[in-house]
Amino acid sequence: MNVSYKWLSEYIDLSGYNGEQLAELMTSGGIEIDIVENRNKGVTGVVVGHVVEREKHPDADKLSVCKVNVGQEELLQIVCGAKNVAAGQLVPVATIGAKLPGDFAIKRAKLRGVESQGMICSAKELGLNDKLLPKEQQEGILVLPEGTPVGAPILEVLAIADEVLELDLTPNRSDCLSMLGVAYEVAALTGRPVNLPRPALNGAAEVASDYVKVAVEAKEQCTHYAARYIKGVHIGPSPQWMQNRLMAAGVRPINNVVDVTNYVMLEYGQPLHAFDADKVEGGRILVRLASEGETLVTLDGQERKLEPHMLVITDGTSPIALAGVMGGANSEVTDSTVNILLESARFDGSTVRKTSRQLGLRSESSARFEKGVDPARVIPALDRAAALIAEIASGLVLDGIVQSEPAVSEEAVITVSIAKINGYLGTDLSRLEVETIFGRLQFGYQVSSDDVFTVQVPSRRGDMTRDVDLIEEVARLYGYDNIPTTPIEGATSPGALTKPQAIRRELRKRLTNAGLHEVISYSFTHPERTALFPELNGNAVPVRLALPMSEDRSVLRTSLLPQLIETATYNRNRKNDDVAIFEIGSVFHTDETELTRLPQEKHRLAALITGNRIGAKWNRKAQPADFYDAKGIVEAIAETLGVTGSLSYEAAKPAHFHPGRTAAVTLETGGGKTVIGYVGQLHPSVQLASDLGDTYVVELELTPLYDQADFGIVYKALPRYPAMQRDIALVVDRGVEAGALSAAAAEQAGALLESIHVFDVYTGERLGASKKSVALSLVYRHAERTLTDEEVTELHASVVSKLEQSFGAELRK
Repeated sequence: MNVSYKWLSEYIDLSGYNGEQLAELMTSGGIEIDIVENRNKGVTGVVVGHVVEREKHPDADKLSVCKVNVGQEELLQIVCGAKNVAAGQLVPVATIGAKLPGDFAIKRAKLRGVESQGMICSAKELGLNDKLLPKEQQEGILVLPEGTPVGAPILEVLAIADEVLELDLTPNRSDCLSMLGVAYEVAALTGRPVNLPRPALNGAAEVASDYVKVAVEAKEQCTHYAARYIKGVHIGPSPQWMQNRLMAAGVRPINNVVDVTNYVMLEYGQPLHAFDADKVEGGRILVRLASEGETLVTLDGQERKLEPHMLVITDGTSPIALAGVMGGANSEVTDSTVNILLESARFDGSTVRKTSRQLGLRSESSARFEKGVDPARVIPALDRAAALIAEIASGLVLDGIVQSEPAVSEEAVITVSIAKINGYLGTDLSRLEVETIFGRLQFGYQVSSDDVFTVQVPSRRGDMTRDVDLIEEVARLYGYDNIPTTPIEGATSPGALTKPQAIRRELRKRLTNAGLHEVISYSFTHPERTALFPELNGNAVPVRLALPMSEDRSVLRTSLLPQLIETATYNRNRKNDDVAIFEIGSVFHTDETELTRLPQEKHRLAALITGNRIGAKWNRKAQPADFYDAKGIVEAIAETLGVTGSLSYEAAKPAHFHPGRTAAVTLETGGGKTVIGYVGQLHPSVQLASDLGDTYVVELELTPLYDQADFGIVYKALPRYPAMQRDIALVVDRGVEAGALSAAAAEQAGALLESIHVFDVYTGERLGASKKSVALSLVYRHAERTLTDEEVTELHASVVSKLEQSFGAELRK
């Protein structure tokens, strides 16, 4: 909202404040002023001149020699190159010694041998934005309206000696989208009265209801519609003072009737629209929702396809305007218009906003309706506009207003106590001080004996709905700088991460140190991707977004792996073949198709490795990643969290994983073993669909690990007695798991077994197609003495016997 200082001063006394001081006052009061622009860009000595004569230059086809009266005894001879200069015009003239923007000084000169005693100026040469001028004035010199006094300073004629305040309004302060709203704001800050316009309408013998009929079908979308009928208007340019104010506000003048509607909209904040009454069939106005397939050519010449949620003004059959957005070309006011049907209404803001956004039609009118207009200004704005049209377009305003029954709009009544105000603000305001502030705001109020205010808020302040809103008003008018500083008191405690936060941070550190890159992907994904990895999804129903940005981001993810696969494919397509990435994030599970409760948010860790683990160099070959690299990630996590002893692996065949290279990761808790995720290779079909080579992935639930994690470090003394090692190679069926052999051997060996690990697995023709050899290394040690060879041999023999009996194992020879 651009506010002219001079225009604003018509409604409130601004003496003692210049533009900068007023901006500082308003900003400190909560209405931020971005810029204070001086409309005078450096113009001095420019006056109104009358072109008495205009002749062609004797030596230049494109120049004219003019005799110009500037109110002095002698006429000035001025050489002018503008095509549109003509005798009889009133124009701005920069006399000798005058200055124009850019510190351009006007001097006596000769042009092609003819003396020139000044310069006839265009709008751009005066520092004006010529794009805001009427179209016929945008080229050549500026031609002033008839009746402009000759010799008058151009600074006064064009109101250039003015300052414009650019308001940066928050959405709740739509009341300041009008000059009167800003005047009320300044009045509250200064304690000065507001002078409201007092339109005077001369009575007419004819009544408007004989020419206009109004009906509202869409009562929820249009709560009040009012119209006046004005006969015998003469369309032409609006007066210079009105054009000056419109241009200061950033609005281009068009003609006197349209300019009045824009002027009153800026003045009252109430959008208006003028129809050519003779183009409205039968003078009938019907406000309704658009019908399917209806179209309307708007004032910008574009044909708009209407939809049933759009509110339209019709002549009973066809649309003639998009309510609150833009008028139709079929009822436009033109130079031949004689009779005016003037509209003032209150349209539903959400309906206007939806229509405006869908059609890409953003206007000053729609912006005000979207934020909410004052229901009490519908009729005053209509009367003000009608009076101005009668004044400057010589129209006759017929008696009466034709309107629909307005919806009841009660002013808000809010109670707040002085104790609550002081408690919130940390002040010690008295009853008189609060009364004074509400008085400056022009809020009606009553005060009870226990200092409780019952405040009646005017309808222009639609942002006032709760007691805290009133407290905010008291704070900003009392002055934020006047609110005392209160030291913060109370017990303090050092900040710390929660256990889950500390675990996630530690895992990130460990995995990045291991050479993986962390990725952060969208929590939204394509519905098809939620069908991948059903065991990880828990067969959850995808949670759809109400307003997705695209189909690719229309549901909440149920697994992290699809996004990691997408990231890996993106890198492979850009020749980055060796990818090692991980993500720690949330997935969302629900079993409801129609949500009645929030979905479960689960923390997960996922990793992906594809390509080479180690790249090729002159002294080594490339080493491709394999299953054990992915398993190593799980083992590193287990070691970091201190759950190595509780973690185990079991062969598994989940969907979309390789059936022979995948394991379920289980965590042993007090309630038994729980599957917390999977580690393995992607199924070849998934790899092929994603254009990936052999790819290994991990996805784990973090919540069970949060509970089991133990960061405590256990120290033990270095062993004082020697260990004894025994190795065995056992031939077993291929289906026997090495982990099961190790577990059975450890159970049989008991406390004397210090460690056991698999150091070789062999398959080949010598063993047979169904057999394999598993080599185990066992280390025995006693903590308090040296073991003898005999007892180790006896214990080791019992281990071998146990394995032979349990698994049908044979010692490999």
